[in-house]
Parts: sequence; structure tokens; C-alpha cells
Amino acid sequence: MILADSHAHVYSEQFKPDRDDMLNRAYEAGVETIFMPNIDHTSIDVMLETEAHFPQQCYAMMGLHPCSVGKHFEKQLYEVEEWLGKRPFAAVGECGIDLYWDKTHLAEQQEALRIQINLAKQHNLPLVLHTRDAFRETADLIEAAQDGTLRGVFHCFSGSKEEAEEVIRLGFKMGIGGVATFKNGGLDKTLPGTALEHLLLETDCPYLAPMPHRGKRNEPAYLPLIAQRLADILNKDLEEVVEATTRNTKELFGM
Repeated sequence: MILADSHAHVYSEQFKPDRDDMLNRAYEAGVETIFMPNIDHTSIDVMLETEAHFPQQCYAMMGLHPCSVGKHFEKQLYEVEEWLGKRPFAAVGECGIDLYWDKTHLAEQQEALRIQINLAKQHNLPLVLHTRDAFRETADLIEAAQDGTLRGVFHCFSGSKEEAEEVIRLGFKMGIGGVATFKNGGLDKTLPGTALEHLLLETDCPYLAPMPHRGKRNEPAYLPLIAQRLADILNKDLEEVVEATTRNTKELFGM
């Protein structure tokens, strides 16, 4: 089986002691392609170094995470824009809105997302959206900007059936990760009947490790556990799920 991890922070400090071994484990588990979302100016160098060391496996995105958006976010977005003009990236992201930790800078997060939506349009790139406790706020901005050219993924999707239908209507995909394996994750109620063409697999490592590793450091080698759980939820063969989600991921990111 050949899998693609559509969202993995493999450049994270948590992987510094064993990054090479971790990425080799991923390859041995069939995860041949890994897409890395950027966080902010502090993560760019190590992300690009990881890509340079593993050019056949790891692919960088460029964006500004909503949790890094404060009053003076414009300077960081200038840097994002500058990088997008320098070299190819797989996507604009990760960007979006996060109201879980702090609602203080909602207006700034909304403006930062609008700017990154426009950057995605300018560079003909997909958007990778973070929507923690902010699905409605994010979806409203995507709907307002959708002119038929916007595409991307609502990463770490864990919403309702109605929200899943809205993502599909907006022309976006859903990134399915470790939450699908949690007992009360809810995706066993949301996803049945969803066509595979709308879904991607992701780990969001080092976060959100799937069962039976919940609470531990996550890594791409665990992606087959998420694929199997998705196959169970959809009542489909594992091979069909892997083939479809890998194809969807590569198509979305232009491979």
C-alpha cells in the first residue's frame, strides 16, 4: 500500500532526536509522501531543511497558522508572500481561524485568512484550513471568496454531517486523522455515506495520535491505523480507501 499523509509537522522539535528514523519508519509503513504545513516565521527554516534532506518524501507548504496571528501579523504575512514568490510550495497553509485557545484576535485572524485566500488564488494553490472551534467563521470566509477557483482541505475535520456537506458544497476536501479512531470522536456518525473523493488522510503529527497510541507522540507510520478505521466507518476495503485518499491528496497538491 502506498499512502500519503496530507498534514504532518515532521519538522517539529519533538522529532529532532530521531527524525531520520521516524521518516524511515513512515516509508516502511507505506507512507511515501508527506505534506508539511508551515506554522510561522520560526518554523520555515527547519521545515525547508527537512524537505531538502528528504526531497522524495517531504513537501512544504507556506502559510501563517491562526494561533500565530496577533496584532502585528502583517509582517509575517509579508514573509509568507515573499516565500511564495521565491519557489514552489504544495499549498498555502496552514491557515484559518482558531477560537479554542483565544478569541482576542478574531478580527486579525479573519483578515489574515482573507489575505491567504487571495495568495492561494494568485499562486493557484490549494488552501489548508485550520478551524478549531471556528468552523462557521472559516466556512463563511471561504464561501464569500469562492469563485470556482478556490480548493483545499478542512484539515483535522471532526464536524457534523451538515458541516461535512457544506465542505463538499464549497468544493473542499476533509482531512481525516486520529480523531476518527477515538471512541467519542463522532466521525462514525458523520462520515458513513460520504464519497471517498472528498477525503484525505492525515496524522497532524506529532499531535492527535490514533488509538492505541492516543496521548503519545504521533508520527506518519501510524497513518495505516487511520486508513483502517476510515475503511471500517465507510464499510469499504482498506485498499480502496488507501488508493482513493492517496490519489486525492496528490491531485489536490499538484503531484
